[in-house]
Amino acid sequence: MAEYTFFTHPMSRGQIARWALHEVTADYEQVLIDWQAKPASLLAANAMGKVPTIIHHAESGDRVVSEAAAICLYLAEMHPEAKMGPSDDEMADYLRWSFFAAGPVDQAITAKALKFEPSSPEQEGMVSFGSFKRTMDAIEGLLDGRRWVCGDRFTMADVYVGSTVDWGLNFGIMPPREAFVAYAERCQERPAYKAAKAIDSKLIEDMKK
Repeated sequence: MAEYTFFTHPMSRGQIARWALHEVTADYEQVLIDWQAKPASLLAANAMGKVPTIIHHAESGDRVVSEAAAICLYLAEMHPEAKMGPSDDEMADYLRWSFFAAGPVDQAITAKALKFEPSSPEQEGMVSFGSFKRTMDAIEGLLDGRRWVCGDRFTMADVYVGSTVDWGLNFGIMPPREAFVAYAERCQERPAYKAAKAIDSKLIEDMKK
């Protein structure tokens, strides 16, 4: 049995988790999900029926992790040999910006795609992202003049933040600001990114046949 069972669909946030799995060279078996007929094994692991979901077949027993950001950070912890986790000095940026991408940035992109924008200061105060512009300015402030989330070293935070920026640019939702484009291009040069993306791209092509 592989160390991980990986429930995914190539046209989903499963692409993020696959990249993370490849960054730590994890041994995994994929289970491709049919949106219309989700398998009982996925629903047993995750009542939401969402992907990505992984099952870590650890020596102490199976551990289920869902939510792409949580999967990324979990894999970094489980595979310290990959050196994808933060040092003490990197911890604050690592956690802050991983969860900023998972919360405000993700919600801002989704709201923009659905053509929703808070229309008053009161509404801005009720949503985690405040406004699309404020969120984009904040993430640009991180990436402008900085190579990676934690500085000069690539960490698992970059898998999640990088995936978010890459996705936002590819779908034309995030503005193509210089800092965003340069950061996405750096992420795309990662061998693990290329390997994971090749798998999902082929699966998508096969689905179209």
